[in-house]
Amino acid sequence: MEYIDILLKYTVEGAILLFEFIGVGVLIASGVRGFLCYIRKNPDTRLILAKGMAMGLEFKLGSEILRTVVVREWEELGVVAGIIVLRAALTFLIHWEIRQEEKR
Repeated sequence: MEYIDILLKYTVEGAILLFEFIGVGVLIASGVRGFLCYIRKNPDTRLILAKGMAMGLEFKLGSEILRTVVVREWEELGVVAGIIVLRAALTFLIHWEIRQEEKR
């Protein structure tokens, strides 16, 4: 049973790092793309940037959800839960902004 616990811990920690890395990469790429669209005066700049930010935050949120698997203390769980709530709220607001922008 101890080996399964260790395997789960390392698998989840690797997946967390991978999701965090992908999320940061998506956020950087969408920021660069949004900046280029801004320079070119593309009218869809806000929409492009918001969609990229939403996708990056989805990966970051996924990593936080995975982090709950390896949390061992209630205090840690509270911190992770707070981060999840904040990121979910940000994702919700960005999706709302995307819908508003698409209506225009």
